Amino acid sequence: MEKKILVTRLYPRAGIRLLEKENFHLTLWKNERPMTSMELIESAIQHHALLCTLTDRIDQHFLTQCRHLEIISQFAVGYDNIDVAAATSLGIPVGFTPDAMSEATADIAFGLMIAVARKMFFLHKTIINGQWGHFKPTGNLGCELKNKTLGIFGLGRIGVKMALRCKHAYDMNIIYHNRNRNRAAEKLLDAVHVDYEDLLAQSDVLSVHCALTAETRERFNRSAFKRMKPSAIFINTARGPVHHEKDLTLAIQTGDIWGAGLDVTNPEPMQPDNPLLFMENVCVLPHVGSGTKEARDQMSVMAAMNIIEFYRNGRVPHMVNPEVLKS
Repeated sequence: MEKKILVTRLYPRAGIRLLEKENFHLTLWKNERPMTSMELIESAIQHHALLCTLTDRIDQHFLTQCRHLEIISQFAVGYDNIDVAAATSLGIPVGFTPDAMSEATADIAFGLMIAVARKMFFLHKTIINGQWGHFKPTGNLGCELKNKTLGIFGLGRIGVKMALRCKHAYDMNIIYHNRNRNRAAEKLLDAVHVDYEDLLAQSDVLSVHCALTAETRERFNRSAFKRMKPSAIFINTARGPVHHEKDLTLAIQTGDIWGAGLDVTNPEPMQPDNPLLFMENVCVLPHVGSGTKEARDQMSVMAAMNIIEFYRNGRVPHMVNPEVLKS
């Protein structure tokens, strides 16, 4: 029987071509906007497999209605939009695309760190607004990064690449906090594992690279920011809800921390009148961490191969819930 695959967005052709070569019947959602929950359910009911992304809500209601699905493949490294426990209980394997975007996202984190340190976004706006005036010896001063301490919250694939950039470019000292120690990264980076309190207290730059879980949701809140250095820069390229946005705004306004660089916001999209957008020590991007041709092509290929390999030989190369196939 020809397998029918629902493809929920206009993903790069690199992966779609692979699916086409396997003679799957593809239904491509061609609108720029995501499907509504109802549209997603009504379409998925008619298909055997789903290729989705973070904007698709794969919750318990969806999975109950679409329990017939044979595989879900996620075009992303994160999967907090998917109720993995519910999918697992229904025996549905969930694939994802780890490491495809690690270099691209680390570049964004590194770039945001420099941009915040030198107030780049704010100073660019002064030119647009006709405010490039006379030289001011004490005006618009930023801070240097050489020999500072980088704290990583979540030293995994992306965190390691961010730390390598910082160590090689600025000879930064690396500290990190994980649930489990990353011995290989410690050796590679001469990194030191610290508890959460020391991470907050010692970091000159604190960069978030963790998954969004119940434990990490709004972990960086008013209490956390008050325990950081007043000269600290907070960087989040992971998930917006890891920080409490109003608390972050207040922390910068009151001088609890110096500034912030965000590729993710809480909520998304950020409203254009958000006060963070008008602060000179803040740089915000619209969740473009994976936004390179190389990364998006690789994500598309990996998401497609998860489906192809599942139907070829019953395995999923990159799988969130491997216990489904083991059972």
